[in-house]
Amino acid sequence: MSIRLIARDLYRLQQAVDRLERKWIRAPLEERERLKRELDRARSERDQVKRMLDGRLDR
Repeated sequence: MSIRLIARDLYRLQQAVDRLERKWIRAPLEERERLKRELDRARSERDQVKRMLDGRLDR
């Protein structure tokens, strides 16, 4: 996968994390646990793609 595509995925994932964080802050207490799990998954995926991009840039 090219660096450009990885960077584009990273940007998309960061936007999703930002959106979920804003949603979590405004969510009622009964929805926060579900949103927290979704946010944790999104952060994990974002971090994985970030490591992939960092690995490609180090070459």
